[in-house]
Amino acid sequence: MPEKPKGKFWPPVRAMIWQKAQELYQVDQARSMGADFKGITAEKHELREGGYFYRAKLIVLRNLWLQKKGLPSMEEQQYGIQQDQE
Repeated sequence: MPEKPKGKFWPPVRAMIWQKAQELYQVDQARSMGADFKGITAEKHELREGGYFYRAKLIVLRNLWLQKKGLPSMEEQQYGIQQDQE
């Protein structure tokens, strides 16, 4: 059976979402554990159950949309980073 062709948009975006979800999880863990945080990574089902995947999906898709429109991302807006416009 021939393999289904991979898309151009969702595979890299999905990888970005999982990475962002892991970052959100680790930030929450570091905040709650303080100095005892050991850099624990979560499995995908834990990220989904904890709502990290959904939050990451919203953030990544919004940042891609903002990037397409030429606007600063949410992180850039939060930290006041300006993009060089030439």
